Order: sequence, then structure tokens, then C-alpha cells
Amino acid sequence: MSPVDLLLWGALPYVAFAVFVVGSVWRYRHDKFGWTSRSSQLHESRLLRLGSPMFHYGLFMVLGGHVLGLLVPKELTELVGVTDSMYHVLSLVAGGVAGLAVVVGLGILLWRRWNTAAVRKATTPGDRITFVVLALVVLAGMWVTGIDNGINGPYDYRASVSPWVRSILLLQPEPGLMAGAPLSYRMHALLAFALFMLWPFSRLVHAFSAPLHYLFRPYIVYRSRTGDKIGTRAPDRGWERV
Repeated sequence: MSPVDLLLWGALPYVAFAVFVVGSVWRYRHDKFGWTSRSSQLHESRLLRLGSPMFHYGLFMVLGGHVLGLLVPKELTELVGVTDSMYHVLSLVAGGVAGLAVVVGLGILLWRRWNTAAVRKATTPGDRITFVVLALVVLAGMWVTGIDNGINGPYDYRASVSPWVRSILLLQPEPGLMAGAPLSYRMHALLAFALFMLWPFSRLVHAFSAPLHYLFRPYIVYRSRTGDKIGTRAPDRGWERV
């Protein structure tokens, strides 16, 4: 194994993770007012209402597929009766649909940002770099799904890429597993590392502030108003005694 492979697939994942964690902590401690997605909804909302849900919901599906594909061992899926052919079809269809939603949603958002003058002027150089890296990650993932795992496939990444990811998480890296994977998988991983290292210093940090507590908060009770009656009792006439 070459020193480059050792560096890329043995050391770089930990470097990217360290930058991601330390950078996020630093950003939160020193730039709380900048911890935002810098919403541009006031400038344009029609395309935003269409592209944003498509992009975000598709991204959730993509992340879920990555978790299942990379962290769940092949032996476990076979144990519950999922054959290789079944898994391939499921990953191809589900991954294709989710990836297409992300591509279309991101395309709408980028088109909106470029063609709406106010939104374009509010785009920083850091935003442009983030969008480029994010788009490359998404397109590389679509290539892996549609070409290597579809047209030219199937390629059993659960015998190479998935064990490599688990070895990294278990602090027992096996870089040789990833070094032998197809070029598109390696490029997808390298672009993902770049995105993780860029994450703490971009608008992507707003993902950590998703209002998940809304799912568990109590209901807000609203009472209707009839006539001049306000609240639960009729207003008194004249001055009230204090």
C-alpha cells in the first residue's frame, strides 16, 4: 500500500472529523450571531417553497440510506432474509429517487440564488465555495448510484467501503479496503471530507439548530374572539379598581 493511500484513507478521515468537531465548537463559542443560514425568504419565496423542502427531505433520505448502507453489516441484512439482488434493487431505486430529489431541489435553489438579484448580492464568497463543494458531493453520489451501482454494476460496496467506514469509527482503520474501491467512490469520499472540513465555517452549521424540539413541545391553545369580548371574560365598564 502506498503512503498516499495511508494518508488519504487512514489519516485524513480523522483530520476531517477533528476539524469538523473543533471548528463547530469554536464557531459556536465565538460566532453565535453568525450561527444561521442567513435566510433570504424576504427576497423571494416562490422558488424557495418549492426547492427547499425537496432538497432537505431528499437529503434526509440520502443520509438515512448512507447510515443503513455503511453501518449495517452485510451479514445482518442477509440474516433477516435480504438477498444481494434485493438489496441492490432497493438501494438503486431508493437512492436514485432520494438523490434525484436532492439534485432537483439544489438546482432550483442555485437557480433562484443566481437569478434573483437581491439573493445573489447577499451571497458571500464562502457561500459560493460551499455550494460548489456541496454540488460536487451530490453529483459524485449520483454517479456512484446511477453508473457504478446501476449501469456498470452492481458493485458490492458492502465488502469494501462499508467495512472501511466501520473500521474508521472503531479506531482500527483499514485503508486498504478503500484504496481498492472504484475511483468514483474514492472521489465521493474525498469530496465528503472537504465538505465536513468546510462545514463549521459555512452556513451549513444551521443544521445543528434544526427546531426538533417543536416535535415534542405542548400544544398552544388558541381561543376565538367573538364580538368585542377579549380573553375568557367580558371587559368591565369604566375604570377598574386597582
